[in-house]
Amino acid sequence: MTDEDEATFDEFVAARSTALLRTAALVCGASRHDAEDLVQNALERIYRHWGRIQHDNPEAYARKVVVNLAINLYRRRRVIQEITFARPPDTLVHSPNLELRDALLGELRRLPVRMRAVLVLRYWEDLSEAETAMLMGCSVGTVKSQAARGLARIRERMGTLEGVGG
Repeated sequence: MTDEDEATFDEFVAARSTALLRTAALVCGASRHDAEDLVQNALERIYRHWGRIQHDNPEAYARKVVVNLAINLYRRRRVIQEITFARPPDTLVHSPNLELRDALLGELRRLPVRMRAVLVLRYWEDLSEAETAMLMGCSVGTVKSQAARGLARIRERMGTLEGVGG
């Protein structure tokens, strides 16, 4: 890698690492430590291919790597043991209603990992359906159905929680 490539990679990491950490924490639903490890692994992979991807859309590539690593991590853990989730970093969502925020994040963590990834990419990362589909390697229809089902599950479960949000 050239010195110029190193510099552009360092700039990318400085500009996007916080957003990648947020995505990792929300998608993997794990502790801040696990999310940091996931981002570190993603950045290692991105670094190896930086010369090729830096001129395309490195942010989209980075998100895709983070999401795929989170899905793979979830699959491995599910085989080994039942997952217990810690709270994601408090800096992720700023809401005056902490009880509602915690309930929403808890319900998000209860969703299957791919459904959770769709919701995070669509609504936290504000990607379009097409961008989400491309990043996840599925059809736009799959993104639409996963988003609709995920939101319906959260709404249904939130409706059964008494006293949350109001």
